[in-house]
Amino acid sequence: MIFKNSKLFAIELDQNDPLKSYRDQFYYPKGENGEEVLYLCGNSLGLQSKSVRPLVETELNVWAKDGVLGQHRRWEKFHEKLMANSARLVGANPSEVVVMNALTVNINLLLISFYQPTKNRHKIMIEKGAFPSDQYAVESHLDLHGFDPKDSLIELTPRTGETTLRTEDIIDTINDLGEELATIIMGGVNYYTGQAFDMETITKAGKSVGAFVGFDLAHAAGNIHLNLHEWNVDFAAWCTYKYLCAGPGAPSGIFVNKKHHHWTGPRLAGWWGQNKQTRFDMGPDFDPIQTVEGWQISNAPVLGMAPLLASMKIYDDVGMIAICDKSQKMTGYMEFLLKENLPEINIITPNDPNQRGCQLSLVIPGGKAIFESISQKGIVCDWREPNVIRVAPHPLYNQYSEVYNFVQIILHTILG
Repeated sequence: MIFKNSKLFAIELDQNDPLKSYRDQFYYPKGENGEEVLYLCGNSLGLQSKSVRPLVETELNVWAKDGVLGQHRRWEKFHEKLMANSARLVGANPSEVVVMNALTVNINLLLISFYQPTKNRHKIMIEKGAFPSDQYAVESHLDLHGFDPKDSLIELTPRTGETTLRTEDIIDTINDLGEELATIIMGGVNYYTGQAFDMETITKAGKSVGAFVGFDLAHAAGNIHLNLHEWNVDFAAWCTYKYLCAGPGAPSGIFVNKKHHHWTGPRLAGWWGQNKQTRFDMGPDFDPIQTVEGWQISNAPVLGMAPLLASMKIYDDVGMIAICDKSQKMTGYMEFLLKENLPEINIITPNDPNQRGCQLSLVIPGGKAIFESISQKGIVCDWREPNVIRVAPHPLYNQYSEVYNFVQIILHTILG
C-alpha cells in the first residue's frame, strides 16, 4: 500500500478500518488532565475489555451463593472453556493446550520434562538478549543438572554491526552443535528488538539433530500467526496479559505436542494433572491425564481466567488473519511516518513484515530524555535499557490517527 504523510490520510485509514468498531469494546486510561492517553503499550499490558467485569462478577456471585458447592457445579471444568479457543489462537489441537499458572512457572515446569541432558547432549540454545526471566529459568535448569552455563548455554548473537539474528545463522549453529544440543527454547518474538523468528524452520532444524524445540510466545500469542502443531513444535508457553488483554498477572497458556501426551519421562506432578475419573478419590498414585492437562499441578485460577474468556471471545470473533492484516498495515504506516519525518531514528525491528508483529523498537538520540518527555505528553509506551523505546499499536483498539499523532509528538519533542 502507498502511504501518505498526512493527518487526513490517517483519518481515512481509520474510516475504512474493518476493525474500527472493536475500539469501543475497551476502556482507555486517562491522564492527570482527564483526557485519554495515547496507549501504545499492548506489548506490555493490554487494555481491559468492557466485557470483563460481568464475567468476573458472575464467578463472584457463584462463590457468594454456592461457596464450595461451586467447585463441582462450575469450576472443576472451568479451564476447559479456554482450551478450544486457545488452540485456535496458536494453531494446535484442543488436547494440546491448557491455561494454568504464570508464564515463568510454566517454562520451568516444561523444562523439567523437555530438558533431559546427558553427558554428551546437554546444551540449551536461546537467543542472546532473551527476556531475563527466560535466562534465569534456563540457567537454573543447567545448575539443577550440574552443568556450567559457560559450557552448556548457547546464546545466539547477531553478526557484528547487526541487531537481529539471521535465520541461516541460527540453523548453522544448530547443525554445528548437532548431538550436543538437548533443547532449544527461544522467544517467538524477541521482547527487545521485536524480531519474530522463523519458528517452523528452527523447529525442523532442531528436530533433525534430535533436540527438543520449544518457544516462549509471550510476545507472539495474539500478535503473529502461529501454527504450533503443524510446525511440530514440542512445547511452548505464553502469557495472556499482553496482546490478549487478560489483565495483570493473568494465567499463562502452554502447548505440549500430542506426540508427547503419553509421557513417561520426568515432570513435576500435582493433583490437577491426575486422571479426572479418579482425581477426587485422593489416591496415592499419580495417573496423569493423557493430554497436555497431565502437566497441570493446581486447580484453575478462576478469577484470573474470567477476563481471558472475554478477550478470547473477541479474538475468536475477529480471527488472527484480520488481526495480523491490520497489524502489518498499522505498523507499516508507523514505520513509513518515522522514516519520512525522523530519519535519524534507528528502527532495530526488521522491516520485513514477516519478521515482526506490531512492535517497533526505536533507538532515538537522547532516547531516555525523549521517552520521559513524550510520557509527560500522554503517550504510554515503554523504555528498555540500554537505549530502546518500544512502541506497539494494538490492532483491536489503536487507530491510524493515533500512530500519526505519536510520530508528530516525537517530532516536535526532538525539534523542541
